Amino acid sequence: MKIIDAQQQDITAELKRIVNRGESATEEVAVTVKEVVERVRKEGDPAVLEYTEKFDKVKLTLKDIRVSPEEIREAYTRVEQKKVDALKLAAQNIRAFHEKQKISSWVSQETDGVVLGQLARPIRSAGVYVPGGKACYPSSVLMNVIPATVAGVEQLIMCSPAPGGHLNPYILVAADIAGVSEIYKIGGAQAIAAMAYGTATIPKVDKIVGPGNIYVATAKRYVFGQVDIDMIAGPSEILVIADGSANPAFVASDLLSQAEHDELASSILIATSRELAESVNAEVERQLANLSRKEIARKAIDRFGVIVIVADLREAADISNTIAPEHLELAVEKPFDLLALIQNAGAIFLGHYTPEPVGDYIAGPNHVLPTGGTARFFSPLSTDSFMKKSSLIFYTKEGLDRVGEAVMQIADVEGLEAHGNTIRIRMAKK
Repeated sequence: MKIIDAQQQDITAELKRIVNRGESATEEVAVTVKEVVERVRKEGDPAVLEYTEKFDKVKLTLKDIRVSPEEIREAYTRVEQKKVDALKLAAQNIRAFHEKQKISSWVSQETDGVVLGQLARPIRSAGVYVPGGKACYPSSVLMNVIPATVAGVEQLIMCSPAPGGHLNPYILVAADIAGVSEIYKIGGAQAIAAMAYGTATIPKVDKIVGPGNIYVATAKRYVFGQVDIDMIAGPSEILVIADGSANPAFVASDLLSQAEHDELASSILIATSRELAESVNAEVERQLANLSRKEIARKAIDRFGVIVIVADLREAADISNTIAPEHLELAVEKPFDLLALIQNAGAIFLGHYTPEPVGDYIAGPNHVLPTGGTARFFSPLSTDSFMKKSSLIFYTKEGLDRVGEAVMQIADVEGLEAHGNTIRIRMAKK
């Protein structure tokens, strides 16, 4: 990994390069996605089946596009019970955490003749996109579906590409554990379009969540407004702040846990000494050599891995806040003290025994997190992501009489005579 001493050189350009490394849609991708989405919107199922055969190399019919109960039962015969037990424990923890996020409706009488309030209700339906093919991420199924079930979403459908006509059994088991209503064997931009506009077979949803490749991400951008979306997720990233109490082997393993995701993943260490920086760097090299995904991790580390040496933890926190990382580990002696200086991060892992994968899989907080610096203004996926709110306003005649003049004055400023007339008529003022 590249080592930079922030006291001796400007690190701004290097960190900006890493933060902005996310893949952007080319004109060719944008044109393809627009064509796919518009054809699915106009033609429905026939276009979905055509693109599924073209892109996923599998010829499906409307009869077998939906996963059957028998396929789900059969999936349970093809998985290891210990892994199923682990998924059930994760689901239990995720559900318990998100239950604490639930919001309630409220109504209050502000003054005599005035009642105000807010109705909080779940959206009716949601669609979850799950990558397929070589990818197998049952944890993402749990993280995207369970907050919606906790919120009370009535209909939850899932789409995932199925090369060869079959979905990974762990994906099906996770969907069953989480409470998915319907599962369809389609992927890519055609799946996003089908969920956004609906077809004769696939229901239209109100919100689409879940990760995907550049075609999926571009399609989500395209249909936003027709439906809501979670976020446009970029490549994964981790930032570790470490002081002299950190174990270099621990820190190195955590940096590599993100580097193995894909070649665009970023791993950043902010260290309070050169000795620590060099020890972690040596450990990264030692551990990297033994990884099964070392080719991917090597490219990520070489391109987007960096160690920054700082004078103290306050400087480390300042740099971290500028980057606004998806995952932030505080591998320091007093992590809760340092926490007070942290402003921007998707998820924060405190102490030497809280590696990022604990949050990815089992702790309970959501692992669908803002990337690419968007933690400055975005939050993790949550129960609230599947809720909508309506304001309640009630005035009696007496209540309206008290504020009517002010309403008319503001309407006059804005030149909206009919607005003011709604008050004049009720107050019988000419």
